[in-house]
Amino acid sequence: MKKVFSFLRVNIVPIGGVFLMALIFSACKKTDSNNQAIPAAGLVAINLVPDVEAVGVAISGNNFTNVPLYYSNYTGAYRAVYTGQRSLESYNFNNRQSMAMTNQLFKDSSYYTLFVVGTQGNYKNVMVEDKLDSLPTNTGESFVRFVNAITDSTNIPNVKIASGSNVLYNGVAPFGYVSDFKAVMPGDVMIEAGNESTIDKNRTISVEKGKVYTVLLSGDPSATDTAKAVSIKFIINGSVSE
Repeated sequence: MKKVFSFLRVNIVPIGGVFLMALIFSACKKTDSNNQAIPAAGLVAINLVPDVEAVGVAISGNNFTNVPLYYSNYTGAYRAVYTGQRSLESYNFNNRQSMAMTNQLFKDSSYYTLFVVGTQGNYKNVMVEDKLDSLPTNTGESFVRFVNAITDSTNIPNVKIASGSNVLYNGVAPFGYVSDFKAVMPGDVMIEAGNESTIDKNRTISVEKGKVYTVLLSGDPSATDTAKAVSIKFIINGSVSE
C-alpha cells in the first residue's frame, strides 16, 4: 500500500512556527479496536497574491492559519482538516477583509492544495485535489506540476517544462491554471514562462527520485519591487514510497 510523506520546505521558507506542528499526513491510516481513526483530509495553503502584505485562511469560519501567510509563503506540510463539505475563505490578515470564498468537499485520506491568487482587489481561491496516492512508487521517477499565478491575465504566457527531450508541458497556461503531476527522471528540469511582451522568465531546478514538486509561477509583471516581480519558485509536496 502506498504512502505519501510530507516534507516541510524547499526553496520557500514556510511561515514561522507552522513547520514545528506540521502534520506528517499518511494516506494509509491504521485502526484497531481501541483507537478508531477520525476521518481526515490533508490541506496545504499557499499565498501567491503579490499586493496583499499577508493572507489568512479560514475553513467554515475557523482559522486554518493562525499566523500570517506572507507573499509566496505556505503552510508547510499537509495539515489535517475534517472531511465533508466545507467553506474556505481567504482574507487580508491585517484588516480581516474577505478576499475570496469557495466551497470544497474534503474526502477522507485525500490531499488538497489551496492557491490564493490575484491582484488589485480581484482575488480567487484555486482549489485542487492533489491525488498523490495515485502516483506510482516503483518507477524511480520524480513528479512535477505547476500553477500559473502570474497576474497579467491579458497576455497569457506560454509555459514549457522539460527535462532533456522529455517535455512535461508546452503551451499557453491561463491565469489560475494548475497542471497535473507529470513523471520525470531525477535530474535537471528546465522551466520557461514568456509571452513576448511582459513576461520572460526561466529557471532550471534539480529534482530528486520519488519526490513530488509544485512549481509556482507568480508575481506582477508591472511590479517595480523585485520581491513582487515575476518569479519561478517551487515547493516539495512530499515523496512517494511503498
